[in-house]
Amino acid sequence: MSDDFPGWHGTTIIGVRKGGRVVVAGDGQVSLGQTVIKGTARKVRRLKPGGAEVVAGFAGSTADAFTLLERLEGKLEAHRGQLARACIELAKDWRTDKYLQKLEAMLIVTDGDALLIVTGAGDVLEPEHDVAAIGSGGNYALAAARGLMETDRDAEAVARAAMAIAADICVYTNGNLTVESIAGSGAQGD
Repeated sequence: MSDDFPGWHGTTIIGVRKGGRVVVAGDGQVSLGQTVIKGTARKVRRLKPGGAEVVAGFAGSTADAFTLLERLEGKLEAHRGQLARACIELAKDWRTDKYLQKLEAMLIVTDGDALLIVTGAGDVLEPEHDVAAIGSGGNYALAAARGLMETDRDAEAVARAAMAIAADICVYTNGNLTVESIAGSGAQGD
């Protein structure tokens, strides 16, 4: 973040893959410095470019994230719904385009099969242990979810419990969740 940015702090977004489903959950708090500006923001979205279905969650500047989501939709259309290819092309543009380089956001994206983190540093990462988390409370949610993965809870229950723990610890995260779920192509009975 630039040094002149007025103390903006992030959010918490988590992606959990378990039992043939991927759940992406995000809190609703938007903070500026020590002030909560909004408590009901929707930071997890379902995208359907060109018939492909993708769930994306973002942490960072909202306007920057929407710019990235629009670009991702365009990449998905250009690459016929191939999520990994679209994310790699987005990351390349983000890293090399002078306008995009200034964007301050991160994404978690999934098509139900792949679970990816996309960053402005040019990274497209598939996390270990079927859990991805970003934002100011991301490490708290990640640790909680990793601990819950061995239980009999499903992906949504793991994500919700991990987000509740993050909201109890991180002052920039609240318990007002947006949760989206998507089945993988190999999932049965969904």
